[in-house]
Amino acid sequence: MTALSLRRATLIGLAATFALPAAASAAPLTVAGVFNNAALPIKAIALGLILASLAAAGLCALKLASGPRLSGGSAFLSGLRLGGPLAGLVGAALTGLIMSLNLANATQPIPASALAPGFAEAIMLILIGLLAGMVAVVAHWAVEARIDRAVLKA
Repeated sequence: MTALSLRRATLIGLAATFALPAAASAAPLTVAGVFNNAALPIKAIALGLILASLAAAGLCALKLASGPRLSGGSAFLSGLRLGGPLAGLVGAALTGLIMSLNLANATQPIPASALAPGFAEAIMLILIGLLAGMVAVVAHWAVEARIDRAVLKA
């Protein structure tokens, strides 16, 4: 097996592992459908961001309910507000890479309707990342305001 054919076989294997999102069917595409048809790494990124957003909201609620006691958690909120959008962008870039690999390995032209679910998947990941960042920013502001009030006795 030549180096070129080995590289092509590797790319085909990667493309098969992270298959193109399901081609457009007669049923309209929904957000749940985009998520269900996504590759496993994309689902993991999306679920991780959703769980981190819920954790940030819960952490904010716990810190606000804890009264004057100052405890940790601000580092998690700071990390999520900066890392959430980046994780969404990484997932979108991975989706773009998968789509590009599948396009490069296609033996016949692929219609735009077959590419639309992949674009929807990438946009969904960017949106979830931005939402995670927004939740973390608001939670961080609330926690920092509580800390300022406790420290300044305002």
